[in-house]
Amino acid sequence: MTLAATASQTGAWIRRFHPAPEAATRLVCFPHAGGSATYYFPVSKSLSPEVDVLAVQYPGRQDRRGEACVEDLRALADLVVEQLDGWLDRPVALFGHSMGATLAFEVAVRLERSGTVPAALFASGRRAPSRHRDETVHLLDDDALIADVRRLSGTDSQILEDDEVLRMVLPSIRSDYTAAETYRYRPVPALSCPVVALTGDRDPQVDLDEAAAWAGHTTGDFELKVFDGGHFFLNGHAGQVTAGLRDRLAGR
Repeated sequence: MTLAATASQTGAWIRRFHPAPEAATRLVCFPHAGGSATYYFPVSKSLSPEVDVLAVQYPGRQDRRGEACVEDLRALADLVVEQLDGWLDRPVALFGHSMGATLAFEVAVRLERSGTVPAALFASGRRAPSRHRDETVHLLDDDALIADVRRLSGTDSQILEDDEVLRMVLPSIRSDYTAAETYRYRPVPALSCPVVALTGDRDPQVDLDEAAAWAGHTTGDFELKVFDGGHFFLNGHAGQVTAGLRDRLAGR
């Protein structure tokens, strides 16, 4: 295993907004469909210096807009695991929202397979991998896809209000929707790390039974946290969520 990377060695895939080299634990954050690493800037700011927060930057957005998007979550998980190799010198927890939760699960599977058990997996705003819904939003025309993004309020409000900018980032949104909606769970041994599922009580994408089904994907501890709100309940409960992350990672 290589030595821990420094802020200047994060490369294209990893954003480390508030380096915390003395932190006992790292938290790797995975954005939602259409999202970018900067979504987790406030999380990083809140948890540093107690937790060293890394945010994954997928190809095809922001400074990586010129790169091809990855439309297969398993292929994306393989690539992310390669990038995390230098960051596994201390306990690593994973946090993903929506599509990011499924990706975090696939990364956790690969890490455990290689002998690294995550400190915890936080799966937010996403049904358990084994709970499938037939969804074809990625096949809709641009206007209909934009309408779905607005329905979930999953993209920065300023982008939603600027039709020209929204259409510019639409290829990455469509690609992520494709990756999320074409994902099919392949049975694998249950994780051994603790899993915490977080969900909004009015999320049209996840019902409570689908969120609770994450319990079947681990032999470790499981906890279900339900918040008031829709698919992006995180935006209204940021302080509560980050406090919960801090306490859990600190063993409190």
